[in-house]
Amino acid sequence: MSMLRRNWPWLLAFVVLLALPFLFFDWSKGRHSGFALTLLSEIGVMAIFALSYNMLMGQAGLLSFGHAVLFGLGAYCAAHVVNMVKAGTIWLPTELVPLAGGLGGMFFGYVFGWLVTKQRATAFAMITMGLGELVSASALMFMAFFGGEGGINIDRVMGTSVFGVSYTSPWQVYCLVLAWAFIAAGLMKLQTQTPLGSIANATRDNFERAQFVGYDPRMVRLLQFTLSGFFAGIGGGLYVLIYEIVTFDTVSAAKSANALLAVYIGGAGGFFGPILGTIVVVLLQSGVSLLSNAWLLYVGVLFIVMVMYAPGGLIGLIYMHMPIWRAGRLRELAVPYARAAPAALLVLVGFVFLVELASFTTIGAAQGKKFTIMGNVIDTNAPAPWVIAIGCLVLGGLWLRREANNFRQRWDELIEGAKREESIAGSKRQEALA
Repeated sequence: MSMLRRNWPWLLAFVVLLALPFLFFDWSKGRHSGFALTLLSEIGVMAIFALSYNMLMGQAGLLSFGHAVLFGLGAYCAAHVVNMVKAGTIWLPTELVPLAGGLGGMFFGYVFGWLVTKQRATAFAMITMGLGELVSASALMFMAFFGGEGGINIDRVMGTSVFGVSYTSPWQVYCLVLAWAFIAAGLMKLQTQTPLGSIANATRDNFERAQFVGYDPRMVRLLQFTLSGFFAGIGGGLYVLIYEIVTFDTVSAAKSANALLAVYIGGAGGFFGPILGTIVVVLLQSGVSLLSNAWLLYVGVLFIVMVMYAPGGLIGLIYMHMPIWRAGRLRELAVPYARAAPAALLVLVGFVFLVELASFTTIGAAQGKKFTIMGNVIDTNAPAPWVIAIGCLVLGGLWLRREANNFRQRWDELIEGAKREESIAGSKRQEALA
């Protein structure tokens, strides 16, 4: 019971995520939405991938540009294991296929880590970039393991499930992804509380001091890199079960960039930051990409805005509100936020309208598409839409700037008040102890 009390947020999140697909259930046909299940499964896989990347960047301060190598090689290993099971060479439950990917990722994590962890900082980042390009090129050359451009195909219906599940439907696969996502996230959370996790933070914050007290920072980096490869490989194994194919795209720089974006947008300072960033990135890729040809531009602008104005990411923004919340004055921010929201919305509308006008003038025109809003066709060659878009952007920006100054003043007052209350409370506790 004490364990349940400590971990009730995890259990609640599991139940909510298990019930979430039923919001998109087609009751007339009695089946789940395939798109929703695939999207949620992709979020689960990418969350594991982003958390494994945060073991390097967030915990150990290692910026990697080739983390997809561990993800993709784990996926290839899992694919070969599935095909061996189908051929009758070995026997393995379907539920443990992600573990096979994890072991493959851990093996390659140790092999590659032995090389890349000899350096740190910029040199480490450059070596991982070169390693990523090397593996990407090898994926097109060595057909026996990588399968060339066509990749490796599998059939996830192996008939070896210990629970008697066939995994023919996306719902069954989603349940497996959800279970492994919570297992992997729980283990990575526990790893942050181990001595290795603590000394990884020490080498990140002060490399020389950790070395002076007797630790080998290179060994710490190697162990962290190897464990990161294990969890990235688990994500790769789940990826294979979802899509039943693995290609050279899984080891490409674009896949590594996804992890980098998710961690930076969500925030590397908190354990759950990469999960928030993953949700945003996957929704932009899978949702916004269906609505706009310029979705990559939105991702880039969001990344720039977060780096410039919220370097702590989304989780950092949440942590900033904690002192005010502990002081019981969070409701006093409701009015400042409400005043700034319309201005921010006007800026967003103007920016999106301007981007879409430019997109339909170039890409849309080449594809023969027309820009429509609520069934009304917008003439991208007419001056009026451009004037409206620029006007919304400029007026919204001026309005937001004024409201931001008022918000900042109110924010500073609340932060100072919260600090004073915490100081008074701390003094009272010390007096009580005395």
